[in-house]
Amino acid sequence: MSEKTVFARILDGELPCHKVYEDDHVLAFLDIYPLSKGHTLVIPKERKAFLHELSDEQAAALGRALPRIARAVLKATGASAYNVLQNNGALAHQSVFHVHFHIIPRIGSSGLGIRWTPSPLDSAEGEALAKAIRECIE
Repeated sequence: MSEKTVFARILDGELPCHKVYEDDHVLAFLDIYPLSKGHTLVIPKERKAFLHELSDEQAAALGRALPRIARAVLKATGASAYNVLQNNGALAHQSVFHVHFHIIPRIGSSGLGIRWTPSPLDSAEGEALAKAIRECIE
């Protein structure tokens, strides 16, 4: 059996957290290494490492909870902007292998810094790729 993630240990009551929201499917709590005041983690109670592994029910529960929690974080912190971050896999900088979303308020210069270096999408390549993705949707 593999070692439990820190989030599984929180769900099992083995580790404390600063809980901000909980329902039957979702738990949200403050990050203990925040990028800014109010940095909140939102996790499903279903124990899956990657977003694509979640059941539709758990994904829908996260979708319902995220806007509600984001509104609360904004109101409580006074922030007017925020990032929502979700990583899947080590190459994407995931460090805890339990699905989780970060709600990171932007307060002054604190928050998430992003370097974005886009390149143009070739029209023919885009058309072929969109078709391939459509065909893979279950």
